[in-house]
Amino acid sequence: MTDPRPGDAFQPGDVLNNTYRIEALLGRGGTSDVYRARSEISGRLVAIKVLKSEFSGNDDYLVLMTREEEIREIRHDAIVRYSENHRTAEGLVYLLMDFIDGPGLDKKLKEGPMAAEDLLVLCKRVGEGLKAAHDRSIVHRDLSPDNIILRDGDPAQAVVIDFGIAKDTNPGAETIVGNEFAGKYAYAAPEQLSGNTDARSDIYSLGALLLANFRGKSPEVGANPMEVVQKKNDPLDTSDVPEPLKTLLDRMTAPDPAQRFQSMSEVLAFLDSGGTEEALGDETIIVAPPKAKPQPTTAVPDPAPSAKTPAKSTGRPTGLIAAAAAVVLIGGAAAAFFAGVFDSGPRFPAVSPYTLDIENLEDLPAMASGFVPDPEMQNALVNRMSALGGDVDVTLATGRIAPSWDADVLQVLEDISVLDHWQLSLDGNLGTITGSTSDADVASTLTALYSETWPGALSGSIEIALTSLFLEAAAVEQVLEQFADCGPLIQVNDPGPVGYGPEDPVLIKGTLSGDASRAGLQDALDDTTDGRTVVIDAEIMNPTLCLVENFLPEAPSSEIGITFRDGATGQENTTGDFRVGENPVIDVIIPDSVYTGYLSVSVLDVSGNVFHLLPNIGRADNSVNTLRGSEIGAVPVRVAYSLDEERPEGGIAFAVDGSSLGKSKILVIHSEAPLFRQMRPTTESAVGYAEALSLRAEEGQGLIRSLDSRILTTSQP
Repeated sequence: MTDPRPGDAFQPGDVLNNTYRIEALLGRGGTSDVYRARSEISGRLVAIKVLKSEFSGNDDYLVLMTREEEIREIRHDAIVRYSENHRTAEGLVYLLMDFIDGPGLDKKLKEGPMAAEDLLVLCKRVGEGLKAAHDRSIVHRDLSPDNIILRDGDPAQAVVIDFGIAKDTNPGAETIVGNEFAGKYAYAAPEQLSGNTDARSDIYSLGALLLANFRGKSPEVGANPMEVVQKKNDPLDTSDVPEPLKTLLDRMTAPDPAQRFQSMSEVLAFLDSGGTEEALGDETIIVAPPKAKPQPTTAVPDPAPSAKTPAKSTGRPTGLIAAAAAVVLIGGAAAAFFAGVFDSGPRFPAVSPYTLDIENLEDLPAMASGFVPDPEMQNALVNRMSALGGDVDVTLATGRIAPSWDADVLQVLEDISVLDHWQLSLDGNLGTITGSTSDADVASTLTALYSETWPGALSGSIEIALTSLFLEAAAVEQVLEQFADCGPLIQVNDPGPVGYGPEDPVLIKGTLSGDASRAGLQDALDDTTDGRTVVIDAEIMNPTLCLVENFLPEAPSSEIGITFRDGATGQENTTGDFRVGENPVIDVIIPDSVYTGYLSVSVLDVSGNVFHLLPNIGRADNSVNTLRGSEIGAVPVRVAYSLDEERPEGGIAFAVDGSSLGKSKILVIHSEAPLFRQMRPTTESAVGYAEALSLRAEEGQGLIRSLDSRILTTSQP
């Protein structure tokens, strides 16, 4: 269990939807928390996953919750059952699911090695559940010990949870990625690092976590991107694993997906047979992949040599490393060819320039457009583009091209198909290749080959960009620093030293000065993050608050809370939004961890002024010791009062009027000593206060322990 805090979405005893009473906080996450609750009607225990308040209005986060809810169609005892999403009156979104009472497999991992017999039982149980998911074209993609729970500690009652980043593999379905790499690096299948995922990826991850729990320690993932990629290409070490678990794990975790069990049905058949070779029929035997890469299958075969193209060949073997031989056209023979003297086939209109563009670019459908000399070439392009999910818009035409032009072009396409993204542009016999790859060997080999010679009569230039599978957090930070015009912008999901994986989203929080700043930041991050999902959860502030942000000293946030209430009803206002005529009441919550120092509380008004709520002339003593009195634990301190309640001298109460509406910021500064040597006036300019605060922070190193804030918004009814 996790201790509750005053700022949590729910507190023990809260009742949701007039049905579910909160009993305990089970855990906190980056964007959501999970609670245990009990139905007041049936007594059934449930788990409730709630989006944190700052994300509940963001569509990008809501779609993740909806994604999990949709997994409820999978009905199996080994898959956690989801109910439905709800929204509270305050706008918080939560998801109901079964409560599974038992330790997570990650806890068992920390306790030490598990017996091979228990792991075989666990594999069968989880495999049966995943088969039910795979049968509905759902791939989990994030299997790891922390999302498998052992009900009552029994491996035979394991339950898979957390389908928030599951992938629906049905045609046209979207891939939804949660707040971590889709498949944690330690357990992800090698192909996931390139964004490729299918049921065999889950098989790999299940095998990897079984091996980790057999050893009682997590796999070593590597200290940098190159090590991660290298380790993923190596088979897992199972030398100390007893049979039949060893053979099972070897077949589940082969780096090449083609060498693994091809389905969970095969895994279960192996287990049911006791791990014998007879477990798999001829149709399911796993064999080594062919040494040579097979050629892509096409719907229309390449044509036989014709009078028009007597040798449909480049003169070099197929493959990336093969050497090219040039076709030399000399004197009158060349002139005769270009004049069409030797053309005994059908005549198509002549065009100039004779251009063809073929591309397979990121985030765009593959496309071929331009001119080709014969129907065979046209069909070959249709086959290739269809295999890439693309389209063809070409016209049959004659032009100034070599006899082997179409075969030469197809050879180029074969060679550059190893690139992640590519474009081939042709003008007659002159071509340009541009592309990108994360494989340094591919980049150097292709560049060297096409810098020396092209297939057949073609010639041209090549430019290959070497990209990384991983995006360093520092690259994102540079963009954030450039656009931080209203206080710091923070990366929510710190990817660590390895960086963001190919499918990792980039989640940003902070404040910005306007919609134009937000749009500029979005465009800059889109250009930097190589197609990754970018979510900017930034609040738009008024110019005064943004100006003050640039003067505020750097200080960490703390567990000190700020709560708002309605002065008329006493009800908590979780949104911080107040209408004209309403009376905001503000409490500062001193946590159990704070017993010394001084608290300074101020309001940076939308009008550009600062109101000092604590200390002020009528309430000068702001030491934590005085504010606490004799109370221990979490203590609320009222700094803005209800108009109707009795308040001490210096206590401030106010109602919202229509003269200046917008966003105001509540600042709570916890300092080692009094923040200022002299009492500040009750009201002063925001800029003057921020400058004085900045200077004071520079004078007293270590003076400011923490700085916490919250936005209060005023508007018309």
